[in-house]
Amino acid sequence: MPGPPTVLPAYGGGSLADVLPSVAGALSVPGEQNQLGLPPASRYAVLLLDGLGWNLLQRHAELAPYLSSLTARALTAGVPSTTAASLTSLGTGLPPGAHGIVGYSSIVPETGGLLNALAWDAPVDPRRWQPHPTVFERIAAAGVATRNVSKARFDKSGLTAAAFRGSAHRGADTVDDRLDATRFASREGSSSLVYVYDSQLDYTGHGQGCESWQWRKELTAADSFAQRVRAALPRDAVLVVVADHGMIDVAPDDRIDLDADPTLTDGLRLIGGESRFRHLYCVPGAEQDVATRYRELLGDRALVLSRAEAAARGWFGPVEERVAPRIGDVVVASLGPVALVAGRRFPQEAGLIGLHGSLTEDEMAIPLLVDAG
Repeated sequence: MPGPPTVLPAYGGGSLADVLPSVAGALSVPGEQNQLGLPPASRYAVLLLDGLGWNLLQRHAELAPYLSSLTARALTAGVPSTTAASLTSLGTGLPPGAHGIVGYSSIVPETGGLLNALAWDAPVDPRRWQPHPTVFERIAAAGVATRNVSKARFDKSGLTAAAFRGSAHRGADTVDDRLDATRFASREGSSSLVYVYDSQLDYTGHGQGCESWQWRKELTAADSFAQRVRAALPRDAVLVVVADHGMIDVAPDDRIDLDADPTLTDGLRLIGGESRFRHLYCVPGAEQDVATRYRELLGDRALVLSRAEAAARGWFGPVEERVAPRIGDVVVASLGPVALVAGRRFPQEAGLIGLHGSLTEDEMAIPLLVDAG
């Protein structure tokens, strides 16, 4: 059965990367453009609910009455539709081809090793890996009190340094801690921006599936949390709720284990990305054979493209020279309900139920929800 059509990222006016520049414009930061038409205000809070896809919210609107009541439009994630790339696009206002975090994991061309961008488990300087100024830095430079409310352990992470530098981190590990930190930070200075992150919906979806009763219960909890964030803000503040990607469930029988079939790793020197969006790094000269083999295996269940072909389709936005080698020589984007796991290399990922990363609408479409008070 053919997979669903792809959704191309709407960089430049309808993507996650456009949210913070628009917030900056709404805060009257000089030089910033409010392309999304957000309401002008002196105080903003941006709440990111990890994993809250537009389609999931539409299908379960009755479980999220507050979120569903807000002024809404659909945006797109970038490519790949995954947390590390999306959070960096949010923080920098740039597509992955510019900021350089091109997936959950990607090659470090200088060493040939693999960088997991969430764990930041390679000795890579995040400020060199992602050298562009963040939107947070630009907003803070204009005198706006700029804060980042998330788990305490994220304070020193490489991803935080790459994506959110310029914002003062407020470690908050419980719901009440996050609400208290938000309440305080939103009243600092004469104008303020508070970014609040919550990961529980994504965590539940990965472990139980986004079609599970556990996920639906967590959606109701996320709705309550968002409403409490709104209540914690000053009355004249604007709350924006976004997500980094959607999610689909993939059954065990629809997972292909690359580590279990030697023909699928022949010609590869490294496997990166994630199961719905694989970066395949090839032995020199093996690129065409690898691409042909994966096209024959997957048919219309996936798009199998060379690096140049994927870049030419605009998946990553304009790709900077330093970023290009981080993209797989061959890129495999799943369209049908199929996941390319690697059970030996990444055993934890191989057991996940809810997945994302590719270009289907369920994965790419994300909500932009606005509560102007």
